[in-house]
Amino acid sequence: MTVIYVVAGVVAFLLLLNLKTSRPDGVLIKAAHKYRKMMPYLMRGRNESVVYFDSYVKCEELLDYIEEANQHFECDLTHCIVAAGAIGLHENPPMNRFVVGRRLYQRKGTWVTFSMKRKKMDRSSKVSISKLESTPDDTFAAFADRMAGNIKVERSDAKTYVDKELDIFMILPRPLLRGMVALVRQLDYYNLLPGGFIKGDAMYTSMVIANLGSLKMGAGYHHLYEWGTCPLFLMVGQIEVQPVVEDGQVVPRKILHLRWSYDERIDDGLNARFGIDAVVRVLENPRQYLGCLSPDGADRRPFLPPNEAA
Repeated sequence: MTVIYVVAGVVAFLLLLNLKTSRPDGVLIKAAHKYRKMMPYLMRGRNESVVYFDSYVKCEELLDYIEEANQHFECDLTHCIVAAGAIGLHENPPMNRFVVGRRLYQRKGTWVTFSMKRKKMDRSSKVSISKLESTPDDTFAAFADRMAGNIKVERSDAKTYVDKELDIFMILPRPLLRGMVALVRQLDYYNLLPGGFIKGDAMYTSMVIANLGSLKMGAGYHHLYEWGTCPLFLMVGQIEVQPVVEDGQVVPRKILHLRWSYDERIDDGLNARFGIDAVVRVLENPRQYLGCLSPDGADRRPFLPPNEAA
């Protein structure tokens, strides 16, 4: 009889856990199509669901913009790419979704994670990642300033949140570490992971961006991390001069190669196209979408203008 009570208690507990749909970082999408609700059961992991896209940016105007912008505030190609990614997410909320526990969620807030070498072109220097929140009323100058602050911290000798977290984990024996990772995954699956942990972890993010062009490399095909909730990974290659057909003529153009990894469970390919097109549009028209070149601030553009919010 005691065994029956124990089993009944466990079953009741699991049923209660499955009823919990609220999360610190997302809102359950109840109105999703039945087909989309079924997809996480058919494709259980992100890398079983990944789709790859290529896009190309004509970047002459972008390079001119960066040169001019640096007379007013600090920015480089990575700042522009991360900002364009944030704008793409603001303009296309369906791209800012994630799957956890076989359920589809709309993310609360827009977060972009970007990677960097702590010391450029230094083989022994470790890769560091930084996570930054973007709001619709951000301007590029303010966003770039926050990015620069994060980069300064990551490239300093100070220990970051990730450094401290890894120091603790790596003290543990392998069986215990494996158990800790499994526990975190289960807590996340049942929406029991604390908000503080989610906010501090760089893989609980809307998008990860890696600019390999800064290392003189091309854009690779990148997997999606099963850890965390990130459904988008953007690899950026170095700028190359390529032949482009314009008005029936072949002309040389400086081209920036963007390569996307996309979890198709979050939404269909059309919305993926809208999001990717938005990023390319921003990078090819930086004065219009990033602005912040006028001393009086007249050309400061919010990341999501009020007339485009709908």
